Formats: sequence, structure tokens, C-alpha cells
Amino acid sequence: MYDGLPVRFAGIRGNAALLAQKFIGEILHEGCVAVDATAGNGYDTLFLAGAVGDSGKVFAFDIQRGALDATAGRLKQAGREKNVVLVNAGHEEMGRYITHPVDGFMFNLGYLPGGDHNKTTRPDTTIKALHTALNLLKPGGRVSIVVYTAHQGAEDESDAVDQLAKNLDPGVFGVLRITFANRSSSAPFLIFIERVNEENESLAP
Repeated sequence: MYDGLPVRFAGIRGNAALLAQKFIGEILHEGCVAVDATAGNGYDTLFLAGAVGDSGKVFAFDIQRGALDATAGRLKQAGREKNVVLVNAGHEEMGRYITHPVDGFMFNLGYLPGGDHNKTTRPDTTIKALHTALNLLKPGGRVSIVVYTAHQGAEDESDAVDQLAKNLDPGVFGVLRITFANRSSSAPFLIFIERVNEENESLAP
């Protein structure tokens, strides 16, 4: 237990994406609303669609049409496409599409696996998206951020995300940073955030 963040990570085998799913999955249930801020190849979107059930809703964002096509195919194969809204826009535009409270957000920063490595998330748009997510987050809701550090511009982005996390009010948000001690310095790290009270002050963009 860390600042109200219960974590049960059995069997994760050092996989950052699975850690994120376990953290977010603990608070999702039938009827919840969740957001995949970086749809990519659709693995987190599919996970979220299953976690919120038929009466829940998932929004998935990506600027690359090919990523959304891959996500749509994965959802259809699993029979989970009906409760997912795929949005061909950057995650910094989330506030245009979502106006109601959200239970959980998932971010995977960097580039699309198997895609163009020159198309990456960026510090300015990522920070804007995170502010939007935190302002939309329900009390008890969670945000997972998998921060990859090997792509061009990654150092600036990871520093910006770290700074945002460190400056969050501990009376409103619990924050946990996870690094792998026995991996290379370029291995991804994770930031987990949970809204721990009902303070309604908006964060500055």
C-alpha cells in the first residue's frame, strides 16, 4: 500500500504493459468509463473493453489511422467493438470528445510498435492530455502511464511527465513511480496516479 494505492503484481514478469493493466483493472467493473489515450495496436483498448463490460464505454485515441484499423480488427475478433469509440485524433484532443467523469485512463508513450518510429508522442501534447485526464478523473479513478525512454525526444517527454507527477497535490492524488532495478537504463518506467479525494479544483493546462 502506498498513499492509498493498493497494488497486487503477481506474475507480471517485468512487463510494464501488464503492470499497467493490473493497476487499472483493479478499479474497473461493469458500467465504468475508460480511456485508452494511445490506442496503438489495440491491446489496452481490448483489455479496457472487457473490463468495463457491455454496459460500459471505452474511448480510444490515436493519430494514426492504421493503428485504429488494427485496434478495430482486434476488437471485432473478440466481439468487443460495440462499447468502444475509436477517435482518429491525438490524446491532447480528448477534452473535445469526453465531457463526463472517467474511471480510468491508460497512456503508453513513445511510438507505435511496428510502425514509423518518427511518429512519437511529444512532451507538449502529452502534458496537455494528462491535465485533461486528471481533470476528468473520478474520485477513486486511476491513470497509468508507461513511459518509454529510447525514442527521439523521449528524454524531454519523460522529464515533463516526471515533473507533472511530482507536483501533483498529495492531498488529491496518490502517485507511484516504478522502475525496473535489473533492466537497462533505457527500459520503460511507469507512473501510477489515483485520485484519492473529491477535490474539484481544475489543473492548469
